[in-house]
Amino acid sequence: MSRRKKALPEPGNARELAVRVLTDIENRQAYSNLELKRVLEQTKLLHRDKALATELVYGTISRLYTLDWMLAQFVNQPLDKLEGWARNLLRISFYQLTYLDRIPAHAVVHEAVEIAKVWGHKGVAGMVNGVLRNRLRHPERVDIPADLPPVERIALVHSHPKWMVEEWLRRFGEVETENMCAANNQPPRLSLRANVLRATRDELIAQIEKQATDAEVEPSMIAPEGVIASDVGNIAELPAYTSGSCTVQDESSMLVARALAPEAGMRVLDMCAAPGGKTTHIAELMGNKGQIIALDVHPHKIKLIEANAFRLGISIIRARHGDARDAAHLLAGETFDRILVDAPCTGLGVIRRKPDIKWYKWQEDARSISEIQYEILCAASRLAAPGSKIVYSTCTVQPEENIELVRRFLAGHPEWELDKSLIQDMPRALQEKYLTLVEGYVQILPHHFHTDGFFISRLKMKQ
Repeated sequence: MSRRKKALPEPGNARELAVRVLTDIENRQAYSNLELKRVLEQTKLLHRDKALATELVYGTISRLYTLDWMLAQFVNQPLDKLEGWARNLLRISFYQLTYLDRIPAHAVVHEAVEIAKVWGHKGVAGMVNGVLRNRLRHPERVDIPADLPPVERIALVHSHPKWMVEEWLRRFGEVETENMCAANNQPPRLSLRANVLRATRDELIAQIEKQATDAEVEPSMIAPEGVIASDVGNIAELPAYTSGSCTVQDESSMLVARALAPEAGMRVLDMCAAPGGKTTHIAELMGNKGQIIALDVHPHKIKLIEANAFRLGISIIRARHGDARDAAHLLAGETFDRILVDAPCTGLGVIRRKPDIKWYKWQEDARSISEIQYEILCAASRLAAPGSKIVYSTCTVQPEENIELVRRFLAGHPEWELDKSLIQDMPRALQEKYLTLVEGYVQILPHHFHTDGFFISRLKMKQ
């Protein structure tokens, strides 16, 4: 990884901001969403320039493997020998030339050369100019060969690591793998969950349409409280949001609380609760009657849970710091009617939201984290009241973190079984698509409903 030899200039336009963020992500090994948010909050760029910078950052990270393959056809030295900012300047330029039709090619080249002149020296500017003009003269050199083996072809066309493509081909087959990889490169939609304590879904839609005149809002086809919205501006400033009528949550994620099937007056435990999206949904479905213990291992995230509950007008959540693996000790003597284990995972179902996950997650991660998941699930079983149910869920698509882990748990805990009645609490769209619902679990892939990839299972004690 290259290191900056001098401080980078303050970004004065969208492209400079994108280069700055991408370079800082590399140098600091920072998360793209956090680094971009930090820089955007500090800049005085116009909204349209912030939008372009966001597109360039996420698009470049998402297409990184393909962009570097393309660059290698034109750059006469290994890419890691270039200064980090110069490499990222070429990457965002190739991204614009390849994937953004609305930006004229001459503007891309001109802007890149001007940035290179300011940020580097004459030699770097000449190199950037030569590479980009050569790319325009020979567009055929970035065409991906059609006769590549499936692993290499899918990895290059959809910019995913070869190991990941190979793994998914083995698990899901070629059609599902290619569709999933393609979906991972699509921008996520804004999905909101109506807070049923304050507004029905139809009332929320009416509020948004009144408050954001350009908004397009439609009900989710899979989440009963969900709506899909666009052109609403800054959601954090929308009155429907600030007043607590809704919260931001992916449609697949909304199904987890539904799977838990909580009822008013129950005692519920959320083992890995922060930032509280599913916790507050559970409370809403309970009519804010009963008690929910929201546990999380990160002490600084406890306030996030409390803040979310306060904004939504929820009073039954008690947030506590603690490692879920030690929950049986932390909550000794207590039992719960419902327990949610939304376990920490590799997150390979949310690549469209966090594209850098593709590049820093490895096969070994799933195997190592599955041990933590197993310990948490075992701890949950020791806190279950007679007749209780446990929902185990993740936002990944890796079987070793999902159904294989559940089966391992059941083999070691014969008093538990998959709850086949889960299908009754899932929307009709899922009932029609997933045969595994009759067994008590479901694996949603990102391309099925243009949502996050999610695994949801429900366990119950045997009679």
